[in-house]
Amino acid sequence: MASRKETAPTTSAVVASTTGTLDSPVKQIQIEGLVVLKIIKHYQEEGQGSEVVQGVLLGLVVEDRLEITNCFPFPQHTEDDADFDEVQYQMEMMRSLRHVNIDHLHVGWYQSTFYGSFVSRALLDSQFSYQHAIEESVVLIYDPIKTAQGSLSLKAYRLTPKLMEICKEKDFTHECLKKANIGFEHMFEEVPIIIKNSHLINVLLWELEDKSTVADKHELLNLSSSNHLEKSLQLLMDRVDDMSQDIVKYNTYSRNLSKQQQQKHQYVQRRQQENTQRQSRGEPPLPEEDISKMFKPPQPPPRMDTLLIAGQVNNYCQNVKEFTSQNLGKLFMAEALQGHN
Repeated sequence: MASRKETAPTTSAVVASTTGTLDSPVKQIQIEGLVVLKIIKHYQEEGQGSEVVQGVLLGLVVEDRLEITNCFPFPQHTEDDADFDEVQYQMEMMRSLRHVNIDHLHVGWYQSTFYGSFVSRALLDSQFSYQHAIEESVVLIYDPIKTAQGSLSLKAYRLTPKLMEICKEKDFTHECLKKANIGFEHMFEEVPIIIKNSHLINVLLWELEDKSTVADKHELLNLSSSNHLEKSLQLLMDRVDDMSQDIVKYNTYSRNLSKQQQQKHQYVQRRQQENTQRQSRGEPPLPEEDISKMFKPPQPPPRMDTLLIAGQVNNYCQNVKEFTSQNLGKLFMAEALQGHN
């Protein structure tokens, strides 16, 4: 589980007792409404602006469906809390839930996001740790900004099998990624989510809907979206700048590598000419030397960071597309209502 400082996950000790119970891949996720409310409440109580909140998902696997029935948050702690043990905290929470007959199997984790900024190396490492220990584990991404616009934004992601193999080998070079045919669109796979409530909860929701005022319903037609769109475009431009810098680094590496190959080829030709001349004079040829030691290849830049940046850029573009599409629909609806009046 990645901490608030986005450090490496520590899940092996926690999931040791649950690894043997999950045997089938996940095709669908069923979430209890209580879990959704707990995630939203966790962010409202502890999340501030771009502050990320995280927690643990509990549940069970039924055939190809992952049922998330409960969750608990990670408490806030700083570097000064040297005595805080995340693994021990998780074990105590799961033990307490088991004592009150609540599902306690570890099936993943959740994290909030700020304007969709969740595609990062920290999330990749954390999800790989979870998915390597528990094959069916998922990460839930909750976006409070989009939720505040009128619709719940909660998505579930898993690492693709190709990316899992790359992460196991820990080889993120250009050749390895090209051989595996992995692009930013093949890194994460989204799993469909179904929110399930009991019949009593559904009746309560119907009653609340009947009691809601007309003014609250009209808030969904609010067209003031300049701040949200401006922030999304600003984050998109920042990521594009990062992508441009990575491209410059890779182009520099390619030029240095090509230049070194030419120097190596010229050295071999000069060596062959000198040996030919020495042989014509009856002299012994020059001793062979290890060319790889004389011409050490330049260190290639890691390509995984570039893929993550490309994935985040694509995510920002999708968010802007969805947001503008909703606003266009509101504009056409408002125009139709105005013409009707």
